[in-house]
Amino acid sequence: MSPTVGILYPGFSAEDDYPLAEQLLDGPRLPLVHTEMREDAHRVDALLDIGGDDVLAAGVRALPQPLDAVVWACTSGSFVFGWDGAAAQVAALGQVAGVPASSTSFAFTDACAYLGISRVAVGATYPDDVAERFVAFLAKAGVEVLVLSAKGIVTAAEVGTLDRDAVVEFAAAVDHPEAQAVLLPDTALHTIGLLDALEERVGKPVLTANQVSVWQGLRLSGGAAPRSGLGALFRAA
Repeated sequence: MSPTVGILYPGFSAEDDYPLAEQLLDGPRLPLVHTEMREDAHRVDALLDIGGDDVLAAGVRALPQPLDAVVWACTSGSFVFGWDGAAAQVAALGQVAGVPASSTSFAFTDACAYLGISRVAVGATYPDDVAERFVAFLAKAGVEVLVLSAKGIVTAAEVGTLDRDAVVEFAAAVDHPEAQAVLLPDTALHTIGLLDALEERVGKPVLTANQVSVWQGLRLSGGAAPRSGLGALFRAA
């Protein structure tokens, strides 16, 4: 039986990546709940608020049951807590859900470990201070960021308007010759339909927030299997 992975997604920006991923996967189900976002801002205080335990618990209760895993599909709303805080966040989420749980931040570090990646280039849509927290989070997992490009976009809604060409060129522009992969950490960025185009343009694996979130959920639910059309990470699953 195909697994069901609950997706907790803050606000509205690139949530349509998940129905598209479900279509491409052709089996696993990815029901999504929009969690409360009192303020759409890539600002530390706002990010701490959207990732609060009460917000995520309410999201879990709104998901259809039964579930095989649940993922907090927000990178900045997890790494902003720091490594230990993000781990506590996932632990609380799993306790409420009663199934294996994770977040996009840990999905990135787990995906890097799975592919043997330790040197990356990061294309962040966030302001500099938020993007630097992602760099620090990756460092805790032994992943070195060789170059960081932060676009300084304040709202997730604006990130969600970036078109295909803008996303592909952003990934290409941030690449570093010694990086083993390019990471695009914002779940507000539409990427699921672009993964093969991104990797063709950059010439190496590209890990994106919505991609690794889905992969992590399938991994936790025992539903990971090699699949085409979703980048090197899924081909290697």
